[in-house]
This record gives sequence, structure tokens and C-alpha cells, in this order.
Amino acid sequence: MSEYDRPHLDISSLVQRGEYKSPTSNARSDAVQRIRADHGQRLATELHEAFARADEGQGAPLADLPDINPAGGIYLEVELSPGAGALLVERKTEGTRQSAEKVLENGARTLALFVPDEARDKIAAVIADYTDGEITSPKGTPPRASRVEPLEHFREARLRTFWRDDPEALPTDPQAELWWGAWCFNDRVDRVTEIAEALGMQVGDAGTRMLFPETTVVPLFGRVSAIELLLFASGGIAELRRASDNPAVFTQELKEDLPAFVEDLAGRITWPGAQAAAVCLLDSGVNRAHPLIEPALSENDLLALDPAWGGDDHEHGPGHGTGMASLALHGDLVAPLADQSEPVLSHRIESIKILPPQGFPPNEPHSYGPITQSAVALAEINNPERSRVFCMAVTNSNRTGAEASAWSAAIDQAAAGAEGGDPDNPGPRRLFMLAAGNVPDSAVAADIEDADAFPALDPAQAWNALAIGGYTQRTDIAEAGYEDWSAAAAVGELSPYSRTSYLWDSSKSPFKPDLVLEAGNRALSPSGLEAVAGLDSLSLLAASRNVDTEPLTPFWATSAATAQASRMAAQIAAAMPGYWPETVRALMVHSANWTDPMRAALDASPGKTQKANCLRRFGYGVPDLGRALASASDDLALVAQNHIQPFRKDGAVRFNEAHLYELPWPREVLEDLDNTRVRLKVTLSYFIEPNPSFASAIDPARYQSFGLRFDLKRSRETAARFHRRNNAEMAGNGAGAASDPDSGWLFGPRSVSAGSLHMDIWEGAAVELAARNMIYVKPITGWWRERTGLGRYNDKARYALIVSIETPEAEVDLYSPIEALIPTAIEIET
Repeated sequence: MSEYDRPHLDISSLVQRGEYKSPTSNARSDAVQRIRADHGQRLATELHEAFARADEGQGAPLADLPDINPAGGIYLEVELSPGAGALLVERKTEGTRQSAEKVLENGARTLALFVPDEARDKIAAVIADYTDGEITSPKGTPPRASRVEPLEHFREARLRTFWRDDPEALPTDPQAELWWGAWCFNDRVDRVTEIAEALGMQVGDAGTRMLFPETTVVPLFGRVSAIELLLFASGGIAELRRASDNPAVFTQELKEDLPAFVEDLAGRITWPGAQAAAVCLLDSGVNRAHPLIEPALSENDLLALDPAWGGDDHEHGPGHGTGMASLALHGDLVAPLADQSEPVLSHRIESIKILPPQGFPPNEPHSYGPITQSAVALAEINNPERSRVFCMAVTNSNRTGAEASAWSAAIDQAAAGAEGGDPDNPGPRRLFMLAAGNVPDSAVAADIEDADAFPALDPAQAWNALAIGGYTQRTDIAEAGYEDWSAAAAVGELSPYSRTSYLWDSSKSPFKPDLVLEAGNRALSPSGLEAVAGLDSLSLLAASRNVDTEPLTPFWATSAATAQASRMAAQIAAAMPGYWPETVRALMVHSANWTDPMRAALDASPGKTQKANCLRRFGYGVPDLGRALASASDDLALVAQNHIQPFRKDGAVRFNEAHLYELPWPREVLEDLDNTRVRLKVTLSYFIEPNPSFASAIDPARYQSFGLRFDLKRSRETAARFHRRNNAEMAGNGAGAASDPDSGWLFGPRSVSAGSLHMDIWEGAAVELAARNMIYVKPITGWWRERTGLGRYNDKARYALIVSIETPEAEVDLYSPIEALIPTAIEIET
């Protein structure tokens, strides 16, 4: 028998039995005094022991994590007597917080109580006052009785204290992994997620979180040992459950209640204004009648290339365009349907139907270039003032994107505003989101297990577009009959639906996909021989075209990922209306991080060529809206938008100018950090005008109108030498690859041969970065220079540059020293 199970006097039970009576005289009976003393002394002893054990059990493991600040308190488990009722144990004045309340078989309640360090003495004083304080009540009630007498036990809180799910479902193996539903106090969500990432846990993206008045449910994937550390290091978790919410809950268990769920969510949303930024879908049309779509899609914005087609979604079953519209507006619907949040939408939907319905002649395969440009023109003529992002998940299943096609070139042309053919009157720049294409379905797992065997599809190779692939965090299978099946991809890995560009010629093609977002997972049989696609629990949840019979439907693959990417781009465009499409693209890429499995693949790649091959599988990682919109104090981002004239004719056509940025690093702060590791991330984005001639398949320089590269000053290099070196390299061949390779870059300049989007990460000592305070943006050759007969050598271009510093090993404020400084480009004649 433990000390907590020993017999004790239950004051509340005595009261219920009528044995605890207030005497009529000023002196209490000996029995009542003994009850009071025993109860108070026992609680004081348990409290002291619980504090000591919590300091050892909850605080000691954190000593091995010096980069994580302590929570500033500990958790206790408090047991209340059966007669206590819904007692509020926490006190705002003390900073204590109660959570994870459970009812035991005997009717008693337990709860977790977070106790700040400064509140320990206050709680001990309350119990001491109850035990030894002078009784002044006319009824002879001890001081603090209403607060202390319902308390039965204090214990050190353990993992099981917070577990509010089936007790049998809590793993006992500390190395066991699962998806946890962490119910976090709203003011501690950021701290919980930051520490979870530091502990190597996978954190569900913002769209998977559920918001309630006092808590936010954050999905976390990791080991039992990691969640225990997170609990006590963060001080921000109220309770834990299995992260079991998935589309199957709605499509199977709550199917009859779906109309009520949809109506409730539609009523909680603040819908966008008529001129808000939009995601323009080029797809099969949209069912505007859906309650989760209609307020954000006006009838005037529901168009078709051929008016006879009608604008409604004609796809059989749940419809493709309607699901795309749903994900582009709301993301995965599981979380907003299940929580009590009040979403505020900053963007709308436009729909241009480019696929003819049944009964009409199909589109000619060679006509998709003109079709895409016609759809763009139709949207802009319909509403010329609106900012929009174009989203297209339609691909050419008969052609890979190994080299430029008429379709991909048409998209590059439209993105650059060059589709009109008049360089003196160009159109607006435009941002396109394209699907990388899906690995085909097959019941034979071996046929589809190697994603590299399935090259990304045309038109994903378009240089100026963001090609979107998929990764997955969906691994828990909920369907009956599949209890012994497993997910094909582990948490954070490439989705088994997503194609790659690994087989493309690396010397002639850009890295694709650029980014990956949630695309769902396949299921594998126990033998590993069979594969199944489209299980509800491994998919996302979206609106269906069948509003009356099936208002919600599972949605998956790179179409789902592309719709979500478009949503993020529109959110950035709405929040930052002064940013160009090139800049929005750069922000998305700059915000991206690789998951742990992706990072492990990069780390396991021995050379830069092998690391660059990883980009052809999962691109620059998973983008994050929060990081794109704002920088934390230890993640400083500098954004520049600028125009440049790459060439000039001076006898021969020569390079004209480069831009030199003096970066306002807080030099003294970096020097004080000495050898602390820091990361510098650089993203350069611009749109080229394509020239898909016969020679462009041989040399990327024949396809691009111009190109840009960046170079960072070496730590021991003077500004003059830095300028001379870059000028000499440009004068030599314009290839942009440094003749003096610079160590410290993750990919290096020699890995870049094509494309109009470049990102690299330099890592080194802070003291070295302090001296690397200049970055060069310089042109490389293209057909504007080489094809002099076309007379385009004096044309101007523009670009977006983003540079950020991260100090992952130290809590350092880099923003304050330079918050008033804005990087300025110094034009350098070359």
C-alpha cells in the first residue's frame, strides 16, 4: 500500500454523514480538531514531497536541454473528495492552472495543476493557515476550509495525469511513437510548438489545429519520452489524447449530422469582400451552391471558356473543381468543422472551367497552352482590378516535364506578362500554382513504391510557376477492415501520390517540385504487397459538389496540395498587397522547412550533387504561412524588390549592371556570439520570358531571356575585391558559377543550372557571418543577349530578394539593432 492509499479522515464524507458538526460553543470538539490537524498536516507533507519529486522528475531531464528555458513551475496531480463537486482549484492571483480533470470509480476527481515557482509558498501558506490558524468564524469553521477541505491528495503529476483517452491506449514503451492531440493553453501554443520542434517532434501545420475559447488542440507526432519532456518543459499542455480527428469521423461516424456541421461553420466564418484577392481555379468548374463556397464565389466569377459548358462542376461523383475550391478557401475542413474558431477569410474564389463536360468535344492535347492563356485573359477581363493567384491541377498524363513544352512555355509567358508579344506594353506579372502530377493507382504496391520512377508531368516544368508536390502527416488508419494495414509513407515523408523530377536532366531542367504540402497517404496490406488509395482517414476533407446527399468528401493527392498552396499564396497577397507575384513566390519558398525525414535524407547525402537530387523529390520543403508573414526576433528576414537591366548594347551586347546590397548585420552582436553556429538563408525569385526554340532543350540559356544569381562576400574579402571578382566572372562567361567555390553553402552555386527561383543556406560561425555583409545580385546570359536580331538587349526585368539570419543555438535579438535600417541596392555597372 502506498502512502497515498493509506486510510485517512475524509472531512467531506463526515459532513455528508452528519458526523462533522459545527459546535455551538467557541471551542470545537477534540474530534473535529483532530480531523483538522490530521488533514492539514497530511496535505502539507504530501505537498512538500510532491514539490520535491516534481523538481527531480520533471526538472532533471531538462538539464540535458540547455537551449530550452524552464517552464517556470511544475505540475501537481490533485485529488478531490467525491463530494467536492466542480470545484475551482486554480487561482488567477497565484497563476495556477487546472486541467485534465477525470472522475475516478469512487467518485473522486483528479486534475493536473500547474504551479508557478512563485506560487509554491502561497499554497503552502494556505494549508498552514487552515491547519494552525486562529478560528474566528462564529460557526467555528477553520480558515481556508472551503478551499482546503475538498482536497484529498497532492502527488507529482505524471504522463498518465494528463491522459484523457482510453487508458489502454497510452503506450508504456517510452520509445513508442504516435500522433498526440495536445490540448494547449491558448497563450502557450507557440512555446509548446517551438519546444516540440526542438525535441524532434513533428508538429501538425496550422490548418490541422482546433481552436477553442481556452485551449488549442495541436497534433504532435513523437515518442512517449519526447511528449513527457514537452509536458514539463513547456508548462503549456492542459491534457493529452490521441489525435484521432480525421475525415472518416465526418464521412462515416457523423455522416447524418454533416449538414448541421456545415451550417455551423458557415455561420462562424467572416467572408471576404467583393474585391478581395482571389484564387482563380482553372479546372472542371465549381458548384457554387455549397454553403462553404457560395459567399466567396460570386455568380459573375463562375465562368467557362465556352459559355455553353456552364460554370458548374461537371465531374462525376463529388467533383474535382468543388473540392479544389474548398481547399483553396479553407484548407482541410476537419479542424474548423470540429472546433469553435471564427475564421476570417481574406481571399475569394474565381473559377474558369477549362475542361469540357460530357457531350462536348474534348480539348486537343496540343491546345492547353492557348487554353490556359485564354482562361487567364477571361478572368482579368471579368475583373481587371483584382489581385489573383492562378491554380491549376490539370496535367498532361502522356508527357513528362523533362523539357519545355508549348504548354509550360505558355505558362512561363503568361507569368512574365509576355503573352501579348508586345515588349513595349507587357501584361501584368502572374503567379501560377501547378500540380507536379500523381503516381498512378495500382493495387500492386511494388509497381508504385519508387516515386523516382514517375517523373513530374507537363506543365510542372514551367520555370516561373510553383510546382507543388505532396508530403504527408496522415498515418493513422481508422477504417473497419483495415486494422492490420499500415501507412505507405511515414510521418513527414514524401506522399506516395507525389511525383519527382529525379529522372530529368539536371543540367537542363529546374528543380521540381518547388514545395510540398499535405497530399494524403496510401495504405499497405500486412504483407506489404497490396496498396489502397483514397482511404478517408488518410485523406483531407473538402466540400463536395453533391451538396444535398454528400456535402463533404475526402480529397487527396497533389491536387489537394496545389489547392492548399494557392490558398497560402492568396493569403500572403491579401496581407501584403504591395508585394509582387515574384515576391509572394519567394516568401513561400523562404518560409519552407524540411521535415525530419527530409532533413535526414539531405544530411545523409555525401555531396552537393546528391543534396541537389533531394530537391528533385521534395523541393524546398513545407511552407509556413506564419513564417512567410512575419519573422520572430531570432529569425530576421530582409525583403527587397528591385528592377534591373541585365544587358546593354555598347558595340557588342554586354552585361549592363549588377546590384550590390550592404546587409545591415548587427556586427557587434554576431562577433559576441563568436563560434556559435548561425544560418543565412537567401532566396532569389524572378520571372523569365521563355523562348522555347529547338536549341532550348540543349542549353537553358537559350530558353531564358536572362538569368540572375547571387553571391555573398567572403569573410576575408574586401568590398573592392568582392566587386572585382564578380565583375571578372561576368566578363568571362556570364555563367554565374563562382570560380572560387565558397564553402558552407548547402547546395552551392554550381548546383543551379536552370530555373528562375534559387534558394540556398549558408551555415557557419557567427563571427564569420559578421564580415559577410554584402550580397551581389548579378545577371547571367539569356536570349535577350544572345539573339541580338530580336532587339531585346535593352529590356528591363525585376526580382525579389529575401535574406534571413537564424540563430538556432542562442536566444539573441537580432532585430532590434537594425529595425530602422532597410537594405538598399547599389547599382554596379559591369
